[in-house]
Amino acid sequence: MIESLLVSNYIFVLALFVGSELISKVPPLLHTPLMSGTNAISGITLVGALISAGAGHSWVSAILGMLAVIFATINVVGGFLVTDRMLEMFKKGKKRG
Repeated sequence: MIESLLVSNYIFVLALFVGSELISKVPPLLHTPLMSGTNAISGITLVGALISAGAGHSWVSAILGMLAVIFATINVVGGFLVTDRMLEMFKKGKKRG
């Protein structure tokens, strides 16, 4: 039990480090396509959170599932707003205000 928790924490910390290194190396031109791909992944996370919240295993899983639904929804909506704002910058003929 303790060993699997340590391995899980090790993988989580390693993923945080690798993810931050990869994101810091992305040029600004690729930010919008990557954000769109991330939104698609967050949409899949939202579906999984809905399944988890509605599974009815226990009240703890329902609460954690509901929190996951809330956070995944915030992530998806925020990502689409940022992507839309960035795409507005590339449209011709409009003045930025």
